[in-house]
Amino acid sequence: MKNVLVTGADGFIGSHLVDLLVSKGLKVRALSQYNSFNNWGWLEDVKCLNEIEVVSGDVRDPFYCKEIMQDVDCVFHLAALIAIPYSYTAPQSYVETNVTGTLNICQAAKELGGIRVIHTSTSEVYGTAQYVPIDEKHPLQPQSPYSASKIGADAMAISYFNAFELPLTIARPFNTYGPRQSARAVIPTIISQIANGAKEIKLGDVSPTRDFNYVTDTCRGFIELANCSDAVGKTVNIGSNYEISVGDTLNLIKDLMKSDVTFITEDQRLRPEKSEVFRLWCDNSLINQLTGFKPEFFIEDGLRETITWFLNPENLKKYKSDIYNT
Repeated sequence: MKNVLVTGADGFIGSHLVDLLVSKGLKVRALSQYNSFNNWGWLEDVKCLNEIEVVSGDVRDPFYCKEIMQDVDCVFHLAALIAIPYSYTAPQSYVETNVTGTLNICQAAKELGGIRVIHTSTSEVYGTAQYVPIDEKHPLQPQSPYSASKIGADAMAISYFNAFELPLTIARPFNTYGPRQSARAVIPTIISQIANGAKEIKLGDVSPTRDFNYVTDTCRGFIELANCSDAVGKTVNIGSNYEISVGDTLNLIKDLMKSDVTFITEDQRLRPEKSEVFRLWCDNSLINQLTGFKPEFFIEDGLRETITWFLNPENLKKYKSDIYNT
């Protein structure tokens, strides 16, 4: 790889991936979703902003996808709608962005030729674990419109490998957290509210378990897969092989921030019963076998880094911690 495109570069994981790619000497074109404010999302905060080419557009447009993929060796396709609660309200938009957007990226890569594609999946496609740890052979269970759209996007992506030999890998990260994450996710919700002095925090169900991964480790996994020819045509988990409940995670944050906050369950934050994913625990043996990848951040280390970032007033003021972010 020399020249790469990152779609969804204005988002949480995408912006960190851009930083890491530039640090490794790659020339990066970064796609930010078009808006009339000319705002580039979290790309506004990356250290390497003067070293990258930022383009604004939408993966739902096939002509635009082909245009921005000119002269790149690899595309990291992260652009997606990701919030589960909003997918209950606006499911069609998830299909248009996640499935059709993936189709457009794959078709452009096919037509242009010679482009390596790393397509981003999600552990949500597994649904509640039928067995643990979850390997890549685990059944897929669409428990929300969001997860259904990502299952469709994954299927579209791998079909281009099977039908057209497109050099594509599906990277399937488990629950990523860290600086710049949206307040729709539980870890930044808790940290930002405690940092703003809240004494009571409203939450949904805290009994589910997750395999939390610090964002730098997730981005390292993407790059390792892009550099691995044996990963072509495969779906590969990126995770820590470590399970912790949401409740225990919140108490860990509380202890690290030396807070006496209390947690309260609020009905509007609960998923419909059949839509809640109660257990996610990653089997990361395949990525280790393919690339030697191992996570470098234990959860306490990653949470400390995340808390430090949120405690910076310039970062904290970007969050509306007093409202429920879907």
